[in-house]
Amino acid sequence: MFKVVTSEERHTSDRGWIHSEFSFSFADYEDPSNAHFGCLLAHNDNTLMPQEGFKKHPHHNLEIVSYVISGTLKHVDSMGTEQLLEAGTAQVMSAGTGVEHSETNPSEDEPVRFLQMWFLPSHRELKPSYAYRKIEEDAYLNRLYPMVSGTSDRANESLNENGLRIAQDVTCYLSKLESGKKLMFSQHEERRTHLFLMNGHLELQCSDGNFDLKPGDAARIRKSCDLQMTSAGSEPAEFVLIDLP
Repeated sequence: MFKVVTSEERHTSDRGWIHSEFSFSFADYEDPSNAHFGCLLAHNDNTLMPQEGFKKHPHHNLEIVSYVISGTLKHVDSMGTEQLLEAGTAQVMSAGTGVEHSETNPSEDEPVRFLQMWFLPSHRELKPSYAYRKIEEDAYLNRLYPMVSGTSDRANESLNENGLRIAQDVTCYLSKLESGKKLMFSQHEERRTHLFLMNGHLELQCSDGNFDLKPGDAARIRKSCDLQMTSAGSEPAEFVLIDLP
């Protein structure tokens, strides 16, 4: 299976204080045929308005990964964490047996855009935990940088590069590919790949043909293939690629 999901096909939720694009069923969007992709339950592209945010609310048995694209996000949780997350920062929260948290925009005039991804954990009722890391651009420029990694062979290799830990057999790669540059990713038969383009334009090439992605588009791949990714526009292509079971 090689499926391109365009930006327009996502579900739009606009409440004024927050604008969200949901890739899978979430909140007021219910579609049983689009509930998840493997253990990936949610992939939300959120933009919070200044001085707005999610009030403290609970989660259980989820691995929650966030990546700040622009602006600043404030995270507060019941584990005693209070953290300002600048653009280029990834965070992982293991909800496990239960945790409460809030995500707000502390700025008075600048929106904050961030991705939030929910994964089912490999085991239930884990002890809650939190970690974050600011990722410098040179770490992911023209390469696949493993910003979050779990327990697969790929992930164990990724841990050598100080990726954040996640309690699931997934690896989330971050990349910013300059115009004309190419990267290869070899996917195994038993694995899935989810690629989401945040900015720029990206050309994907595999045995099924050529596919062009624009900002907000995603590719869902479930087959053994050597995936070639080429930045096809005048601006760099910035994307997140997830390798998952």
